[in-house]
Amino acid sequence: MGAGLSLVPVLDYFSRREFLAAGLQPGTVTIPYPDGGAGATCVLHYWAPPGEPTLPPLLLVHGFGPRATWQWRCQVGPLSRHFHIIVPDLLGFGGSECPADAPPPSEATQAAALAALLDALPGVAGRRVAVAGTSYGGFVAYWLARAAGPDRVGPVVIASSNLLKTAADDRAFVKRAGEPWSSVDEVLLPAEPAALRKLMEMASYRPPPAVMTPDFLLRDFIQKLFTDNREKLIHLLKGITVGTDKFQVTPLAQEVLIIWGDHDQLFPVEKAYEVQRALNGTASLEIIKKTGHAPQLEDPARFNKIMRDFLLAAQKPGPSVNGSSQ
Repeated sequence: MGAGLSLVPVLDYFSRREFLAAGLQPGTVTIPYPDGGAGATCVLHYWAPPGEPTLPPLLLVHGFGPRATWQWRCQVGPLSRHFHIIVPDLLGFGGSECPADAPPPSEATQAAALAALLDALPGVAGRRVAVAGTSYGGFVAYWLARAAGPDRVGPVVIASSNLLKTAADDRAFVKRAGEPWSSVDEVLLPAEPAALRKLMEMASYRPPPAVMTPDFLLRDFIQKLFTDNREKLIHLLKGITVGTDKFQVTPLAQEVLIIWGDHDQLFPVEKAYEVQRALNGTASLEIIKKTGHAPQLEDPARFNKIMRDFLLAAQKPGPSVNGSSQ
């Protein structure tokens, strides 16, 4: 009887409703593909309020996981009272598409595409934009801030994002996962209910009990979120350069806030302190108790207050890209 039940469209509906209630509308832009040859283009899907900003722009960058609308659904409403929220789908995710024959996009490629998106949106070109990224989105947010500089990108929020991830971290991840898992991909790209349960257990402070997540329900999530897109997701994983010579962490010129859940088993909380030290110890650091890898969902009230207070304090008039004041 339960085999026909699917919660994915239900979650999609409620997440989209949160975005619409916050005044955001979906849109797409076609831009030159950063890693392509002459004439190569890509499509970026995004959510943003219509028209030119009347509030400071804030770019929210999703992680390597569920849809962007799911990951930021608890933020768009409260934060839209203070900021002009822009939520893109990164290249290869959701409604954003790379050229079919393109190599997997790196964090630098993703950041260049986001910069082009900002330049294409009404009234956003030439304005400083605050950026917040969670997990993989934190890699992209960091790269965007460094590449674009403080005249283009203002305060930066790095949430649950181990910018210093190495092969040793991956080995430690597999050890924490325990038997029978032998690779990170087996857990991050689950192909069976047991793997998805393990992922939820490692990502959450209070994962849902097994009685609320029967196998048929998890299989549906796996089918719609992972199996249908498996080749694309594996392709995207190959583009990650964190932990290689192509991704060297240096301090940013912008003000930076690091947010982390104290029970994160994907990127353990000690990594937050390492990232802070790599940024010369100048970044602010907030640890949210009783949360895992997605504190923005497990304790949204606390997360939103921390981020809002930081961004409002850090938002200072400054020169725009074209030299005029904001």
